Order: sequence, then C-alpha cells, then structure tokens
Amino acid sequence: MKAILLSLLALAAVVAGPAAAAPLAAYGELPTIEQVAVSPSGRLLALEVVKDDKRTIVVQDLVARKIVSGVNAGTAKLRGMEWAGDDHLILISSFTGGALDLLVDTREWFIAADFNVAAKKLTPLLGDVDLSLNAISDTPVIRIIDGRPYAFVQGGYFGAHVEEAAGGMRMRYGQLALFKIDLDDDRSTLVAADELNATGYLVDADGQPLAESVYDAISKHWTLKVWRDRQWRAAQAQDAAIETPYLVGLGRDGRSILVHGLDANREGLREVSPDGGVVGDPLPGPSTGGAIYDPVTHRLLGMEDLQGDERVYRFYDAGDDLQWRSIAASFPGQRVELESTSADRRRLVLHLDSPTDGPGYVLVDLNSKSSQWLGADYPQLTAPDISEVEPVRFPAADGLGLTGYLTLPRGRDPNNLPLVVFPHGGPAARDEPGFDWWAQAMASRGYAVLQVNYRGSWGFGWDFLKAGFGEWGGKMQTDLSDGVRFLASKGTIDPKRVCIVGASYGGYAALAGATLDPGVYRCAVDVSGPAELAKLVAWGKARAGDDGVAGQRYWLRYMGAENLAEPHLQAISPADLADKVTIPILIIHGKDDTVVPFAQSQIMADALAKAGKPYQLVVLNHEDHWLSSGDTRRQMLDATMDFLAKYNPPS
Repeated sequence: MKAILLSLLALAAVVAGPAAAAPLAAYGELPTIEQVAVSPSGRLLALEVVKDDKRTIVVQDLVARKIVSGVNAGTAKLRGMEWAGDDHLILISSFTGGALDLLVDTREWFIAADFNVAAKKLTPLLGDVDLSLNAISDTPVIRIIDGRPYAFVQGGYFGAHVEEAAGGMRMRYGQLALFKIDLDDDRSTLVAADELNATGYLVDADGQPLAESVYDAISKHWTLKVWRDRQWRAAQAQDAAIETPYLVGLGRDGRSILVHGLDANREGLREVSPDGGVVGDPLPGPSTGGAIYDPVTHRLLGMEDLQGDERVYRFYDAGDDLQWRSIAASFPGQRVELESTSADRRRLVLHLDSPTDGPGYVLVDLNSKSSQWLGADYPQLTAPDISEVEPVRFPAADGLGLTGYLTLPRGRDPNNLPLVVFPHGGPAARDEPGFDWWAQAMASRGYAVLQVNYRGSWGFGWDFLKAGFGEWGGKMQTDLSDGVRFLASKGTIDPKRVCIVGASYGGYAALAGATLDPGVYRCAVDVSGPAELAKLVAWGKARAGDDGVAGQRYWLRYMGAENLAEPHLQAISPADLADKVTIPILIIHGKDDTVVPFAQSQIMADALAKAGKPYQLVVLNHEDHWLSSGDTRRQMLDATMDFLAKYNPPS
C-alpha cells in the first residue's frame, strides 16, 4: 500500500509514448484516483485509489509523510467522501436493490458510513434508527457543535400515515426525515419528520433546523417552511408543475436560506431570511457546477460555473476572487477545478485537465507557495495517447446556434475522416471540453468524435433548454445530423463513413438515428437507451407513487405529448419503428439499470428480430446505468469498438 501511495505522490514525468495507440483497456479502466479530500486542519489527505477494479481509501499524514490509516472498500461503488473534523471521514456509496425489494421496485440505494480514522473503524450511519433503512437522499451536512463533529443526514423514515384523498382516505408509507448523528458514538437523533411531502431540509451553521422544502406533486404546489418559535411555518409558496424550487444551502451572510428557482426565475438563486422574507437581488444560478461554501462558517463564497467552453469560479469577495485567479493562472492552459480545501482555505486539492497530458490531481499549499502532484486519473495514458479536442460552432437547419466538441485522432490529417457522433445523455445535461475517456478511446482508433450540445441541453439558458421541449426524435435529433453536414461541408469528415454511439438519452438518439433520421449513419450503438417511450414513462411513474406524476409531466413535455396514450409517443419510439431500420445496430445494457430498465433494450431487440433487422445484444451483468464497474466498462468498450471496426472501419 505504501508503494502505491508513494507512486501517486511522485511528480509526474512526461515520457514519450510508443507510436501505437494505448490498449483500449487503458481508456476503459476506472480512474486510478477517483476522489481526494484534505482534512480541515490540512494535515491529512484522503485518497480513493482504484486498482484491479477494487477501491481503497488511503489516509496520509502530510507532515509526517506516512500512511496513518485506510480502509479496503473492495468493489463498493463509492460516490462521495467528506471530512468531519480530522478524526472522521464520511463515505457515501450506492448499491442496486436491497432490503426493500419486497415493497418497492429495485433501485439504486445510497448509504453513508463514518470511518473513524484513528480507530480504523467503519460504522454505517442511521444503523441504529428504527423504521429507517439507513438509506440517504442527499449528501450529509457536517457541523462542529461545542467542538464535537455531527452529521446531519436526510433519509427515509417509515410509518403509516392517513391523509385525505379524492373518494375518501388513503394510507401512505414513508417520508423524508432529518437526523442528527453524533460522530463520536454514531448515535442518531430524529430532528424532523412531520411533513409527508418534504423534499429537503437545511440546518444553520450551528446545527439548528432552519428550512424545509415541501412539494405536493398532485396539487403542483411547493412551499418553503422556516423553523420559528419551535415549529415549521410557511414562508414562501408557489405553484410548480415541473420546475420545482429547491434548497441549495446557506446564503452569503451564513444565515439566509439559498433557494434555486424561487418565483419566476427558473435559473437564478434567491436568499430568504430566517424569518421567511426574500432579501436582496437575485443571484445568477450556475449553468453547471455548484455552490462553494466556507468550510467553517458554511456561508456562500461563490459559484462554480461553465461559461462557454471555460470552467470559471465566481467569488463574491474581491480578495477570494483574486486569490483564485492567481491559483488558476499557475496552471496555464489547463482546466482547473476546486476539489477540496482545508478549513483555513490555505491547502487545496485541485483537479487539473491538461489538453496534452489528461486529467489528474494536485495539492496546493498557499503558505509555502508550492504544489505537489498526486497522480493522474489514467496513468497508463501518456501524451501521445491523448487526442486534441477543439470546440465547434454551427447553425442548425432552423438557424439556432449550436456548439459542441470535436475530438480528432492523433497522427491523421483532419480531412475526410470517419466520424462517430457521440450525443450526451440527460437530455438536460451537456458535454464539456476536456478529457472524456469514451471519446478519447474512439479517437485513439482513428475516428473523429463529435459531441453536440443539441437544443434541450442544460447550461445555455432557459430559452435553449425550452427549445428542446417536444423535440425528442425531432430537432434534437436533426441537430446531430446538422453537425455531420457541417463537418462534411468543411471536408473534415467523410459523410459516407458516419456512425452514432450514445448512452442513456444518447442511446435513444442512436436508435432514433437508425429509425427517424435515415441516410446519415452506417451503424448505431445504443448503450442503456430508451426504446419504447410510453412504457418507460409509465414504469417511472408507477415506481415513484404519487410523486411519479411530476416525473411524468417532465418527460412528456420533452417528448411532446400530453398523455401516455398519444400516438405521437409511438411515432418517436424506435421499438415501434424497427421495420424502418436499414443499418446494423448494437444494443448494450446493464442488467441492474434502475434508470432505464433493461426491459427497454429487450423490447428493442425483440422488435428488430421480428422485423428481420441486423442487431446484436450485449448484456452487462451486475452493471448499473452509469458503467460503475471497470470490468463491464471495458466489456462495453470492446464490443463498441469491434462493432465500429466491422461496420465503419477507420481506414
């Protein structure tokens, strides 16, 4: 273990790589370092290290320069890591299924555990709570109260509730509750569980209840409640059919409540006083990224955002802003992201993304004005294995301005290249510049790779997002082929050698490319994509109970339908259009997918078989929606590249 850590902490040397591309496994491996966090004192550093698909948390004393603790997480899917003082490390993981399989549909459950660094003991949080699953719904919030660390956790709390409903009374089970956990003994105390429709809680800097968000999906009514006079009192309310306001954290003064989407400002942030009144002017909300808080006072310091192709940080204090600009300027030509800070914000962990050497982590010490390289995400990849990524801008057929990124294969003239169109999932998400392991893998085999931020993508303003409503299989799809035509007009790609590869919504786009946008692609690869839209939406609504009606409204608006019976859903569902397929299709799906069920791919495969169309189906056993396992990630990548080489050879 010590040898592993020492190699991670060694300064990286730039070594000339071989002329041949790195093996596909080098791109498909899980990152060697997935998370890094510096403790509040700045003395301890925790790293999540991955080797042979197994995860280990290593804790090093930066002063003594030695490993002092650690825990073997095995194949657990670690999703988060946060210090609570210097003695406790909160680990968040997820698993598919669980104890509630008899009561509800299989899903991805998130749990948290307290790792006592000195005792080297791992204790699940909420394990001592009756009528609870010790499953969490949000990242634990840490507060130091009278010198002792506490975690405030939001999780499910079960008990029967009787409420009025149309036609009489109904029983409902389960609600969101707020718990306070003393990390010195891991004992839990129930703080709040009085509202059946609660969607989130917020505590103040001292660990006292501050705000509660409540949403009734049936009545489409959202309420903000504040804790006053030892009870929850309604402070703000509005109707919200789809865009529902939510709690973000504490405001700039460390006392106010930061709310996203309050009033008609769907994209902005508002600060609400502890008494419930809106104060100050709206703050611009982040298009991507999130809020940055002071580690001690927990007040809002700034926002992480993406402006165009640049990752930026906006700090409200001029001194903080100047300091960050100075830090970022120390790594010219690289994308710099803030990963973790000490309590005094003098030691920082940064994630760097070099356009020539790829991503990795660095520890910065502002006191000594020094930095220490911690290690690369993908150490098996050297500079010759990293392809150039350049921004592209072009108009859609209707004139809407679109942007995206083009990854060009190294060592090849950017002329008449074979192309892979690689749409992102979401669809309310976006592609960003920088290293993308999947795009880089495809480029390493000789393909240009186009990632388009089609209409309906998040991060370009409300009007651009709204332009995607009703455009599944329509203009969201032709935005992709407009990108193909743009590159062909420049001579960059050969329009006769184009395939489409995507996952999640991108998988739908791949299937839609084979059924709704004929003549553009030679082949299509669908990874975990929807194929029969009415059944997908009905499945999501059924498993979410009453709250599922809000999800149904969300998806039908994007798909352009008022209800599940509309013929339009069939008209844009690839499984209902299998007879139109003229190109080979590869379908890949994780058996444990809880976002888009595996049944969607089986439906598509059955429809293609019935229509006598060419297809392959690859099943990823024990894999979720996010390709969390290195084994199945590599299996997916091997199958995809073999398929592309067969039906769209790079040369």
